[in-house]
Amino acid sequence: MNGFWAILLKEFAHIRRDRGTIVFAFVVPALQLTIFGFAIDVTIENIPLVVFDLDGRQESRRLVDALINTRSFELAQRVEDADSFRRAITSGQAKAGVLIPADYSERLLRREQAHVQVLIDGSDSQVANTALNAVNLLAIQLSLGRAQAIGEALHVAPARDERGAPVLAIEPRARLLYNPDLESARFFVPGLIGIILQVVLLFLTAFSIVREREHGTLEQLFVTPVGRGGLLFGKLVPYALMAFGEMLLVLLLMTALFRVPISGSLALLMALSLLFIVTVLGLGLLISTLATTQLQAMQFGFLIMLPSVLLSGFMFPRSEMPPPIYVISALLPATYFIEILRGIILRGADFRDVSPHVGSLAFCCVVILFLSLTRFRKQLD
Repeated sequence: MNGFWAILLKEFAHIRRDRGTIVFAFVVPALQLTIFGFAIDVTIENIPLVVFDLDGRQESRRLVDALINTRSFELAQRVEDADSFRRAITSGQAKAGVLIPADYSERLLRREQAHVQVLIDGSDSQVANTALNAVNLLAIQLSLGRAQAIGEALHVAPARDERGAPVLAIEPRARLLYNPDLESARFFVPGLIGIILQVVLLFLTAFSIVREREHGTLEQLFVTPVGRGGLLFGKLVPYALMAFGEMLLVLLLMTALFRVPISGSLALLMALSLLFIVTVLGLGLLISTLATTQLQAMQFGFLIMLPSVLLSGFMFPRSEMPPPIYVISALLPATYFIEILRGIILRGADFRDVSPHVGSLAFCCVVILFLSLTRFRKQLD
């Protein structure tokens, strides 16, 4: 640890003079959290709908109104011929189309099964699934409503409530925990904190050491009495302190701007964040031992960042991934930190609840630091 304080003061002086580093460490994360927090929204509503109504009577109009009232669909246009109906979907002006046959109302009056054709653009799977589920659910609701009306007229019902009104035999009473309004921000913003923290720390650490190598100052430090531990910790501690401040900043933005409260212990969250910060610092150090230029460091950084975004569970559930991809995702530190963030922030989890993820993150930290220090020592030799 010889020379630790000298390197520490040198690095703080360098950061103070380099305004770009300060902006990248504090302003960029705040902007990213704000922009992506508002931009990422998986709630799909107002799907453009084209209607080709050959019936044109009250029952068919009621069906179209019911579709619009679900808020999953927005009436884009009504057409009068089959060619316009098909072209509205193929052109992308509408993502779903409803064709109501001419005998729709007559079949309902005769108590026969009425058929309605629904065409859905499957090129976007999320939109298609939302549209399909909305149509199927609406059909069930309308059918149950007609069955209930007939049951009341005939004084028969599968079950009755305490007032004697006909009801369904089974009534599920679901309760949404942790995110009752199903807001996308409550799910994405905590995970976004982990991704942003990794991006900033990874590049700051890797660029700091690679820049020293490019300028020739790293070799000059090698011949000084500064020890290996003093050199490493002197360069990494300032960035760890910056990351701690950055973590507090993005948590403040999360609670103030997106109204996502921290349900669990803030002290536990910050302590486990420190573990992730050390892990990412080690990852940045490892990149600096592999890259000789800042361009190479950037390429290595993106090589780590893309899997962290796509495979960590930040956007897609890991349980749905193929086994080989699932194994790869288990090697990423962000995978476990995102679970810790969502557990403590959203579900109010304590240390016992997140201990499996803490253990895995600690293992990643030890392995990454071992590899980083080993390679850095070889370079010093």
